[in-house]
Amino acid sequence: MGKKKTNKFPRSQFSPIGPPNDTHQEEEEEEEEAGEVCSPARDLLEKLQSASPDVREFACANISKLVQEKKVIPSFLQKDAVRILGPMLLDPSVGVRETAAGALRNLSACGGYDVCDEMVKQDVLTPLTALLRECCTELDANVVIPQKQKSTDKTYVEDIANEAINLLWNLCESSSTAVSVFNKEGLLDVCIQCLRRFNVNVELAISAAYCLQTITEDNMELLPSLIPSALQVLEMLLLSSEDTTEHLLLRTLVAGTVWNVKSVVPASSQADTVNAVIRILSETLERNANQIIQRLREAACATPTAETETEMEEDMVDADKDGAPNLEDGVQEAAHKGKAENVKNDDISDLLPVLEKTEFIDNVTVDVCMKSPPWRHLIAKMKRIQCRALTCLHNLLSVLDVEELGGPATLQALSQHLTMLVFSHSELPKDSEFLEAVTSAIRSLLQRMASQNLPQQDMSAEQLMILCEAGAQCENISTRVNVVAMMGISGSALAKGDGTAETLKMVGSFLLHVATKDSSLVVVGEALDAIIDVFADGEEADKAADQIRLVQALKTFQPIFKSRIQKEGKGNLTPDQRLVLDNVKINLKRFIAYQEALAKK
Repeated sequence: MGKKKTNKFPRSQFSPIGPPNDTHQEEEEEEEEAGEVCSPARDLLEKLQSASPDVREFACANISKLVQEKKVIPSFLQKDAVRILGPMLLDPSVGVRETAAGALRNLSACGGYDVCDEMVKQDVLTPLTALLRECCTELDANVVIPQKQKSTDKTYVEDIANEAINLLWNLCESSSTAVSVFNKEGLLDVCIQCLRRFNVNVELAISAAYCLQTITEDNMELLPSLIPSALQVLEMLLLSSEDTTEHLLLRTLVAGTVWNVKSVVPASSQADTVNAVIRILSETLERNANQIIQRLREAACATPTAETETEMEEDMVDADKDGAPNLEDGVQEAAHKGKAENVKNDDISDLLPVLEKTEFIDNVTVDVCMKSPPWRHLIAKMKRIQCRALTCLHNLLSVLDVEELGGPATLQALSQHLTMLVFSHSELPKDSEFLEAVTSAIRSLLQRMASQNLPQQDMSAEQLMILCEAGAQCENISTRVNVVAMMGISGSALAKGDGTAETLKMVGSFLLHVATKDSSLVVVGEALDAIIDVFADGEEADKAADQIRLVQALKTFQPIFKSRIQKEGKGNLTPDQRLVLDNVKINLKRFIAYQEALAKK
């Protein structure tokens, strides 16, 4: 919950319009454009009141298409589209129900958090809950509605349930109120009932699994509802063995759900549950996305059909959707669990293919995707896989012992791998998400190597400086914190050696610049903390500090830092962040006093 996810529906782009010749012309064009946008909204919403179910279904279907254009959404909201569409979820016509649910689903997916929040405020959950309960009853009774079947031979009730579950997922991911309604109305039963039909309708089961994986995250209120029969359904899915991409995705989502609710799993089943989750995650991670894309592209070229394109999307979706299990956290907690149970290194070795996915996208895969516009978005998805793999690596390095990681030799190999990853291209990667992920991994590796007194030989001081300077310019605060910490760890190691004063001068100047110039107090605090660690002791550190006049600069900055904490820290910091900064403030005062006392001797 609360994680921003990408839109699940493609949206065509508006053609750019050149600048008008004068202000009057611009105003006229804006009025004409507004009229074009608003007119379809008014017309379609009026058609929803038609006595003809075909007209109502036509209107819902067209609204569903239009709201995929984010620019159009405000015009529908202004005309009370949610309150008008909501009752359509309980329309006598099953066709209208399905298309109305689809329209609301698209509105929630393409409109984002604010639109979802507004939909909840306009009470869309009341008819949605009633619809879901009706679907649950019909699914439970295995009722087949005596109307026309679609070509896929799925009943209308399953199609309606699928759209409704996706709508519920979107709302719960964006609104805590929706989560509360989910808990109080017992909608868990609906999701479980949809999961039960995985053998006959895997698409419906996947939608329910996405919703459950989201709703069970940090939701203590829901845990008492997970009665043994519900847990048995989750266990059944974990142990299923169907060898299709869809079923692998389903098992991966269920594994994420089970991990979220592991506290209610009986103690006698805890070990088996953890092993099942790790097995499924390993199976998922073993899929080679480069090979999948190339294979499917070959198939698409041989038989270019809509079904092939759909298959390609489904093969990639398990590694892309933001509603999928949080593998980074799961790996970290599984590692802790493994330590507690004295799991041998061989038992977690199947997680280490988390590593090959840190590589950049294969050039052949990039060419395949670039040659076909509908496939180009897969490049961004592959980059996301890379970043998540790096985050998983960061978690593993943070929680596992050196021997469990494979010993010093493995750490050295990882150092070489990450150095090559960053500096293998002529230019340093500038993508913000990648920089955050790779600096997190390198920071954890440097910390682990420093704790073992292992030399870091693969990344030179110049390369480290280039990476840290690039990270310091990044808008992402976490990246800036990472590079400051990296510089502090390396500087502390240098301070213990001989002939390192010149390099320590670069380290000190970098950290001092960040401490006095960065806009984030969190980053400033990290930089000051690093300075104290690097220059606390040692002849080389003292030489470098004297040459860059470190103490004088810190003494000048000290009242500024104190003032910033008082002014900026009240509403912008968490209690933990404020506590850290207060400790840094105290340590800075002591550091300056200590250095001044040494100078007088």
